[in-house]
Amino acid sequence: MKKQLTILSAALLSFGLFFSSCKKEKATVTADTAVEAKSQSDDQSRFSNESDAADDDANAALENLGGSYAGETPVGPQLPFTCDATVSVDTASNPRTITITYNGNVCLGSRSRTGTVVLSFAPGFRWAAAGAQYTVTYQNLKVTRNIDGKSITLNGSKTITNVSGGKLRNLATRSTPIVHTVTSAGMNITFDDGSQRSWQVARQRSFSYDNGIVISITGTHGGGIAEWGVNRHNHNFTSAILQPLVIKQSCNFRLVSGQVEHVGQAVTTNTTFGLDASGAPVTTCPVGPFYYKTIWTGPNGNSLTYIGMY
Repeated sequence: MKKQLTILSAALLSFGLFFSSCKKEKATVTADTAVEAKSQSDDQSRFSNESDAADDDANAALENLGGSYAGETPVGPQLPFTCDATVSVDTASNPRTITITYNGNVCLGSRSRTGTVVLSFAPGFRWAAAGAQYTVTYQNLKVTRNIDGKSITLNGSKTITNVSGGKLRNLATRSTPIVHTVTSAGMNITFDDGSQRSWQVARQRSFSYDNGIVISITGTHGGGIAEWGVNRHNHNFTSAILQPLVIKQSCNFRLVSGQVEHVGQAVTTNTTFGLDASGAPVTTCPVGPFYYKTIWTGPNGNSLTYIGMY
């Protein structure tokens, strides 16, 4: 459930580079606008991807090590857990806690992580029950990208709610999806240039089984917005999922479809995933790359279209 994160980040980063070439073609696009559009696309995708990855780790730790707190006897194998962290469980404190400590190991290849993520829940908590929820607290979770040494550091808390009930380990035996919501009134991000911002989160992650795990991600704020706040340039932004982002294990956990709209101060982008080289939707998992199509709309209504691979 982590490969899709790298894919999405790479796709958005590629589009960020596209902005730099666009500014030469359209006089209405300033250098500052192009730089801001690129950095915001990269910042937002990294935040979304890395917080999703930590949430996956939290779910795996809870279901694999939560014991009676997880509830519901597991049928399938344990969920895969990351190679760069250790887990400790405190069953005596109130609230109960599970602590994930990241050790900076570069086993993941593309980035390294340090810091801790703490799951907390009340005694008697049963994660498999419909409506169960726990708190995930990020404590200086620093994620460093190996290719350029740039990092983001996350602090703050999110609430994960098991809306439907059930455990991900039992997906293959279920006839209905397992639905989680992820919300936060203020996740604090420190960027590599030292700037600090607070962003809000409202996402839904629906897990089903079709020849493997299928994850469908949507935004639950008004208009499908998944994240919003103020970017590192001190301008308001929103990021909305217009069509669910779908990741399939049967396609090697690749992002197979979805559409995202990012609205900034002077730039709006609309990106569609799961296409072929001509920009048409793909109906089967390709041997080669998928493609995405981005339509950029500038401050004067002018637009450009770009198709790239991921």
